[in-house]
Amino acid sequence: MIQLLLLLFASIVTSNIALTFFLGMCPFVTLSKNVRVAFGMGMAVTFVMTVTAIANYLLNTRVLIPWGLEHLQFLVFIVTIAALVQAIEMFLDRYSPALYAAFGIFLPLITVNCAILGVSLFVMLRVYDLRQTVVFGIGSGIGWLVAIIAIGGLRKKLIFSDAPESFTPPGITAILAGIMALAFIGFTGMTGP
Repeated sequence: MIQLLLLLFASIVTSNIALTFFLGMCPFVTLSKNVRVAFGMGMAVTFVMTVTAIANYLLNTRVLIPWGLEHLQFLVFIVTIAALVQAIEMFLDRYSPALYAAFGIFLPLITVNCAILGVSLFVMLRVYDLRQTVVFGIGSGIGWLVAIIAIGGLRKKLIFSDAPESFTPPGITAILAGIMALAFIGFTGMTGP
């Protein structure tokens, strides 16, 4: 149980998928202008990340490896992600049109969000079991959510500052992400009682 809690903490903070591996930066930079939209996108990414990590784990361990089809892992992982994103897109279009409209083109781009594919690949490379996969998927999603909301809040405050003209919004966002990454990685090596 302690190992699962450490894995959860690490995937949220010290090994944050966005701030440590810099995966999923396209929506991270673009959608972090508005905290509400960032929260919605973070929730969608968390859901897709968790469900696809579990689905890809099951497909990998129950179908691909036993049948000797490991060479199809990337293709199967991407198809699984695309199918789940399509389902979420239809759900949001039906039940939350405002959030669907706010996402614009970026909702379908979750399909090619490398953070989601990265989690499935990390699960495979690190040989996690099902419980570890669930915890890692949830933690990585929450970590991405925390990072995009924090960046969104910081960017909202930057509207009122006089940043040099050479710092365009993507540039200042990258600098903020780097500083946040240093802060998050600062928790590395913490041990409990």
